[in-house]
Amino acid sequence: MDFKDSPAQAEFRHKVRQWLQANAPADNTLSRGGMESDEAMREGREWQARIYDAGWACLTWPKEYGGQGLTAIEQVIWSQEVAKFSTRDGFFAIGIGNCGPAIMLYGSDQQKQSLLPRMARADDIWCQLFSEPGAGSDVAGLKTRADKDGDSWKINGQKIWTSQAQYADYGVILTRTDPTLPKHKGLTMFFVDMKQPGVEVRPIKQADGGQAFNEVFFNDAVVPDVQRLGELNGGWGVALAVLMNERLAIGSVAPNGWPEYWDMIRKLELDGKPALEDSEVRRRTADWYVKNAGLKNAQARMLSAVANGGVPGAEASLGKLVGASMCQDISAYALDLFAEMGVCADEQMALMQAQFQKAYLYAPGLRVAGGTDEVMRNIIAEQVLGLPADVRVDKGVPFNEIKAGNIRQ
Repeated sequence: MDFKDSPAQAEFRHKVRQWLQANAPADNTLSRGGMESDEAMREGREWQARIYDAGWACLTWPKEYGGQGLTAIEQVIWSQEVAKFSTRDGFFAIGIGNCGPAIMLYGSDQQKQSLLPRMARADDIWCQLFSEPGAGSDVAGLKTRADKDGDSWKINGQKIWTSQAQYADYGVILTRTDPTLPKHKGLTMFFVDMKQPGVEVRPIKQADGGQAFNEVFFNDAVVPDVQRLGELNGGWGVALAVLMNERLAIGSVAPNGWPEYWDMIRKLELDGKPALEDSEVRRRTADWYVKNAGLKNAQARMLSAVANGGVPGAEASLGKLVGASMCQDISAYALDLFAEMGVCADEQMALMQAQFQKAYLYAPGLRVAGGTDEVMRNIIAEQVLGLPADVRVDKGVPFNEIKAGNIRQ
């Protein structure tokens, strides 16, 4: 692993820092709303437009599609530096990180030129429509159907846990177009206008008070065949391209709670003494310090591979698997240390503006979003460690012959 910037990378980092210091919003200027807040969304769009106009958005995308034609290392440097500021930099990661690459790989030239620059500037917001209530972590078990109707398709079904669907202009949607084929082979990907007739979005209220996720219902929503991404019944390959980018993005930026915990524990007192003098606090702190250092080193190894021309692979799942559970453990322990004040979630009254209370309520979702812990372990076991794959009793079986309980699909 190489932890040092090359001279060219150091120069690029310096330029990024200079621009951010001059242009990033001050900490106290942003609203407190989450990703579902109208005010926060407005701030996010303004920030994305500002970095796009200044040439800092979508650094790895080709210039003709709104990017800068740089390498993944420059994108990583930008992400590392912008993380030091209070910005809305991750608001459009689903579109830019997941949907954009799928369109770049499978869209027509006209679609790329018309859709991608607007996505890069947040003129259009995108969402990803994969998960379904009956499929769980088995994305290929979806039931939303697209039926051919002349030169168009009629989509019927339900998606769930769709982030930012309430704001989205477009979404990429994975559908079943041939139930007589095995479940991974009868899928087709489209992109759909989220404002068109036949598309209904219902926000889901979360335990932490937010509603960043949504249910989306499709009732005879008509999608032209020109909005198909990839080959008919070849949607699983397109989905893998999207999921690879999703898990890389999540693994790289998933919060693990360590910076907030370390900032808190150095100031906290227990029974009139510094908390770090307590043996149990020291034991847990040392454990989380080691895990955080391990994640940083694993990311550095992955970045070194990218710098040498490689492509990040399944190792990206490690960041999400370890970081998400660590975030949950840290937030729970912080609330224990706060004693009675741990139950107070009012930002004006709670310690550290209730950030650990919010993290405690939100952390379980981190262990599900983008693939559950079990999915991440399987990916690491099979694709990194080379262990045998799980037994699949439905392999090669037509989807409409797979039984869910006692009911055929």
